[in-house]
Amino acid sequence: MLKRISALVLAGLTAMSMAACGSGGSGGGGDSITMGFSQVGAESGWRTANTKSVQDSAKNAGISLKFSDAQQKQENQIKAIRSYIQQKVDIIAFSPVVESGWDTVLKEAKDAKIPVILTDRAVDSKDTTLYKTFLGSDFIEEGKKAGQWLVEEYKSSTDPVNIVELQGTTGSAPANDRKAGFAEVIGADTKFKIIASQTGDFTRAKGKEVMEAFLKSNPDIDVLYAHNDDMGLGAIEAIEGAGKVPGKDIKIITVDAVKDGMQALADGKISYIVECSPLLGPQLMDLAKKVLKNEQVPARVVTEETTFTQDQAKQALSTRQY
Repeated sequence: MLKRISALVLAGLTAMSMAACGSGGSGGGGDSITMGFSQVGAESGWRTANTKSVQDSAKNAGISLKFSDAQQKQENQIKAIRSYIQQKVDIIAFSPVVESGWDTVLKEAKDAKIPVILTDRAVDSKDTTLYKTFLGSDFIEEGKKAGQWLVEEYKSSTDPVNIVELQGTTGSAPANDRKAGFAEVIGADTKFKIIASQTGDFTRAKGKEVMEAFLKSNPDIDVLYAHNDDMGLGAIEAIEGAGKVPGKDIKIITVDAVKDGMQALADGKISYIVECSPLLGPQLMDLAKKVLKNEQVPARVVTEETTFTQDQAKQALSTRQY
């Protein structure tokens, strides 16, 4: 009889414990935290490093992570977020595929009292109460840094500078902002001309394919500006395939600073890289704990990043984590 009572008490305690863990937005008070995380996809070396950072940091922070890969489709992310709401996770974090179209699902999370953190990419919602904070890079600043290097590189030249641009995923925050920041800086000098601009979807394969088309339709290209390293690396294959020398015949500027990109920079194939760090995991877990304890967090948390020339890439390569 005593054993039976003990078993019943234990079952009751287990049920209470499970209820406490699953109650939307109530974690962080000492109970274990469950985070639902929806990732864009695995389109690049940067994204793979970002995923690993989130997964490792959750484990180190004692946070239970429910992870989903949206394969670069917004409908998959919305489905994942709704699934997290149904599962009554404590907090949701996601890196939005595109900027628009999130209000409805974010309102559902808010109504369920589950806080949301945006990572890496922003949304364009006018209602900023739908998420607690946005952790990530300043993509406009990244575009400006790329433009500033170009202006400095050609400051003594009076000839026209023909630029082709490999944009990131259409409608995504980094594609929109890296384009805008770059255009703002080079727009002050009429010798800089963007003669072709097209999406390469942040992938190496598409970067190569689009660059091949650029080279066929524009024989006189001076500079390539690629919104990430992977597209730039694909473009290098296309440039070499066309019998040109990357870094000499066509100068290449990219964003990210993943190991493969840094190697190409050290080798002189890429001319300049603007860093965008994927290692957001530790900051994300720290913010999640603060949000769940109802602590004040900044509406915008910007990651610290730098830029790399060829010599700087050579020095940094041996310690590069991604």
